[in-house]
Amino acid sequence: MEEAPADDGVRAGQGIALARTRSGQVAGYVSSDILTFKGIPYADTTAGEHRFMPPRPAPAWEGVRSCRHYGPVAPQDKGTGRFNDEEAFIFQWNDSVESEDCLRLNIWTPGTEGNARRAVMVWLHGGGYAAGSSHDLPAFDGENLARQGDVVVVSLNHRLNLLGFLDLSAHGDRYAASGNVGMLDIVAALEWIRDNIAAFGGDPARVMIFGQSGGGAKVSTLMGMPAAQGLFHRAGVMSGSFTRPATRESSRRLTDLFLAELGLDGTQVERLHTLPYLTLRQAAAAVTARENAPFPGFVDVRAVGGRLDFGPVVDGEILPAAPFGSTAPAMSRDVPMIIGSTLNEFVSGINQPDAQAMDEAELQRRAEAFVPGRGGEIVAAVRARTPDASPFDLWSRIATSPVRQSAIDQAAAKASAGGAPAYLYWFTWQTPVLDGRPAAFHCLDIPFVFANTARCASMTGGGASARRLSDRISAAFVAFAKTGNPRHADLPSWPPFNPTEMPSMVFDDQPGVANGPDRDELARVV
Repeated sequence: MEEAPADDGVRAGQGIALARTRSGQVAGYVSSDILTFKGIPYADTTAGEHRFMPPRPAPAWEGVRSCRHYGPVAPQDKGTGRFNDEEAFIFQWNDSVESEDCLRLNIWTPGTEGNARRAVMVWLHGGGYAAGSSHDLPAFDGENLARQGDVVVVSLNHRLNLLGFLDLSAHGDRYAASGNVGMLDIVAALEWIRDNIAAFGGDPARVMIFGQSGGGAKVSTLMGMPAAQGLFHRAGVMSGSFTRPATRESSRRLTDLFLAELGLDGTQVERLHTLPYLTLRQAAAAVTARENAPFPGFVDVRAVGGRLDFGPVVDGEILPAAPFGSTAPAMSRDVPMIIGSTLNEFVSGINQPDAQAMDEAELQRRAEAFVPGRGGEIVAAVRARTPDASPFDLWSRIATSPVRQSAIDQAAAKASAGGAPAYLYWFTWQTPVLDGRPAAFHCLDIPFVFANTARCASMTGGGASARRLSDRISAAFVAFAKTGNPRHADLPSWPPFNPTEMPSMVFDDQPGVANGPDRDELARVV
């Protein structure tokens, strides 16, 4: 049950919370009964001559390294959300020092005994491939999940944006991997976990990778990477099924435009190793702003695949093909998946105090713009299931239906591949915060999975309803990490997905399975 830990305080000092890695000994701290280690290097710095290069092993150190505070995060543009009071209130972002020496990971464990062999839950943060970190949201703190589930929780930082995904492969063999080094960082972290996690009480043969939004996209990408095969055994994609990797053609076009923006040609690529990151970032921002049409007032995920931006590249080797299309990657056939989305995703009342003032005429206008020639039809289809919903709530469901459809499509692709199953969920619980305007917004399911609804009260309200649902959701993810099946005693039976019945676990005050609850409306909207 999600609750505050016993008030035993924090203990840190000589001889407390020690573990030995292959690079050397680390010291963490104890918070009540959970041992925490932060900022452990899993690979070496990526600065200077090592920019755009695959990760290298972390250098060894002598003595005991203090690992009690989060390490540096990848250089990035954090966007404008922090300037919006409501948004900043809800998310409570944790900012940190940025550095190209950012390949660090964090561990929460109930104990370091080597024979414990606890399941390992590896969190990949969101922010697309451009921003974010292992700890930029309080929701990512792994202490409660480790305690409640008796599991080892790991989170990590990796290279982002142009530092992680600038495809320089046309400019020499040295840069053959440059378009995917951000993903190779994650592979290096998984290799580190394989080699070291037993010293933290974890089982390297029971590793679950899971992530939300961009983190979910990273999970999907890892499913199709030969270098990652065998390094994880379960996978969870939360609101991240809609992202697709870039083609070699589009990634090289972006690189050409980027170099031109800097005033460089192909003979001057070496200068990219010494130019300040801010200079590079500004050039990249100028190119993407010029090449990509702005979103029409909300994130329309239908347009995401056609945008020119930095992300994994289908290069035929590191990433042989786009991992999910009509079927799932054969190399991950035996990896079961949890796949889901939230009801309102990117269209909520956050930063919009007058959202619910939308009238019927505005709803019809937006629906017509969303699907020209069929606006009235899709409004009627969505209203049929929830006739009492407000115009804004109907618009939210219409605009975010492609996110839900992408989760269904990914589950269907996994099911069609045979092998291990996929379990589909739909998070529909509505937060009471800010008069309920944020609804079931993008990211709201994260604190429920991490048993952090009280810690993240500005997202969840912190009340009893949120805690009860969190107990059920976090227990499902823990069961899945341990066994590959989310079944547990306090949750109705959750069958694997099949494309005929399309069963979804609906997470609300009273969780339950519904077969294709939105099948009819999706058939008209998407």
